[in-house]
Amino acid sequence: MGTVQGELMTETLERSAETTPPRKQRWGWVLAVVLLGALALTVSGILPFRQLVSQQRQIERTQNQLSALEHENQVLSEDIEMLGTDAEIERIAREQYGLVRPGEVAYVVVMPREPSAVVPSPDPAVRSDERPWWQRAWDFITGDDINSDG
Repeated sequence: MGTVQGELMTETLERSAETTPPRKQRWGWVLAVVLLGALALTVSGILPFRQLVSQQRQIERTQNQLSALEHENQVLSEDIEMLGTDAEIERIAREQYGLVRPGEVAYVVVMPREPSAVVPSPDPAVRSDERPWWQRAWDFITGDDINSDG
């Protein structure tokens, strides 16, 4: 019975040695899992970063637009104040409507028209985005491709 039990033990050890993967295979799996985790962390970090950068650029564009509109509003307010004066009304009547005071003579100068320049239409076969792939990839990472209106 001792030899039968010894043979069973030997047989069990041989089977467990056959099913146990070598150390290199285990390290390969560990490395694959670590790389997959690093990739997941990188992707989860890039996408919010893209949106953050894109939103920051949108804020800057909106603030620039706001300051331009405030300046235009100020200019228009000054124009409204000027329209309340008789001198401004007379200037507009003379320039835009050609009105003159009694006894004045109005002259109109007619300038010959210049021939319009012919603008070639864009070729539909040519792609609109001719930038290199690495620049398009960088624009993707930094979020420049999200808001391409400015």
